[in-house]
Amino acid sequence: MDTPALFDPQTVAAHRARATDEDALFLHKFAASEVSERLKDINRTFTDAVFVGWQGRMWAKEIGLMPRFIPDAEVLDLEPESCDLIVHCMGLHWANDPVGQLIQMRRALRPDGLMIAVMFAGETLDELRQSLTQAEAEATGGISPRVAPMAELRGLGALLQRAGYGLPVADIEPVRVAYETPWHLMRELRAMGESNAMTSRAKGFARREIFVKMAEIYARDYCEDGRMMATFELAFLTGWAPSDTQQKPLRPGSATNRLADFLGATELGEDGEKA
Repeated sequence: MDTPALFDPQTVAAHRARATDEDALFLHKFAASEVSERLKDINRTFTDAVFVGWQGRMWAKEIGLMPRFIPDAEVLDLEPESCDLIVHCMGLHWANDPVGQLIQMRRALRPDGLMIAVMFAGETLDELRQSLTQAEAEATGGISPRVAPMAELRGLGALLQRAGYGLPVADIEPVRVAYETPWHLMRELRAMGESNAMTSRAKGFARREIFVKMAEIYARDYCEDGRMMATFELAFLTGWAPSDTQQKPLRPGSATNRLADFLGATELGEDGEKA
């Protein structure tokens, strides 16, 4: 039996089509500039790059590359071993099968090719999620999924390993943004194309009292110096297509030097005596 899709791709596309305010895409620009800095630290010239995502051209401008652009569909337009760099431009958090996309990208890389994916994760929009959950519970006695769930960093590292990448690394860059009111935050989320696209979301209009109560809770619990704070956490996933030239971890027990010697410390045995 097929697993029900968590997200509705048509709704994601519709939200993105309404995102016409370039100023609202400041997190895309921030993420692209981070990727640019990370690529500068790699002593490599990439000649066959592919950028995945609806804002790929903005990312290419920020990073200074001339890649091929493809949409972040569930089945990516990639040929096996056809490129040496793939950048997934902040759309993987809307994927129903993120592992599948990671595997597709790994197969499309030549040996020792690089993949970098950026996505929302961790505590992203946790203030809004908590405020809406509490407000709806108080108003109706139940809750609806109004903010998409976010992957945890540890789980993202495991995804890279499951997808078969060498030298996998997952790290988080937190960004805190101040808004005048929660309404300004929600308007900016719409302008970003990041509104709720879960298949299980409530389809009708929510009761106004839920959002009035949400704004009260938000202002009470997450206000700093008169501004409403919102957390965004950007996960950067980096992995290399396996290659014989890459460094390999040592086999357990194969070390020739003791850690105690390196630290200049005295190692004690199980009986407390010097080893």
